[in-house]
Amino acid sequence: MERIGFVSTQSEDLQQATDDLKKTIRDINNESRRRFREMFDQVNVKFREVFQTLFEGGDASMVLTESEDLLDAGIDIVAQPPGKKLQNLNLLSGGEKALTAISLIFAIFLIKPSPFCLLDEVDAPLDDANVERFSELVKEMSRHVQFVLITHNKATMEAMHQLTGVTMNEPGISRLVAVDIDEAVQLAAM
Repeated sequence: MERIGFVSTQSEDLQQATDDLKKTIRDINNESRRRFREMFDQVNVKFREVFQTLFEGGDASMVLTESEDLLDAGIDIVAQPPGKKLQNLNLLSGGEKALTAISLIFAIFLIKPSPFCLLDEVDAPLDDANVERFSELVKEMSRHVQFVLITHNKATMEAMHQLTGVTMNEPGISRLVAVDIDEAVQLAAM
């Protein structure tokens, strides 16, 4: 009889623990849905703003794909550069795709800043006008985020404050070269 009472108490404890765990999981999922929705909406607003800045007009948004559960939904990107019909991202040019991706990355950085952002050749498919707008946005955002840009684009390099590169004067011996553009301009003016 004592054994039955002990096992019954343990069974009740396990059931209570299971119920508590299920409630905790529901609470976590509800909080996750709330936070996801809040962040999604904030990023979507900034995405539209940055897109319109980089494209000098147009419209873009993120759209949740249909799903019964917000945590299982996918995200579609809808982009409409100025003067074009609303279309699938696959139909955009390489430069338009790059600017759309940059818009999304920068929108996230504006909502949740990070101390630095590393971008590797994101400006490669951009024409000169787009590089100029991209560079201006990087300059503006660099007040809050340190950017490290890996680029071969001369126009992007000209717009930056600090250049660092690798050169190989002798075969097999690499050398790091750094130039502060503002300092170089002052020296050249003398």
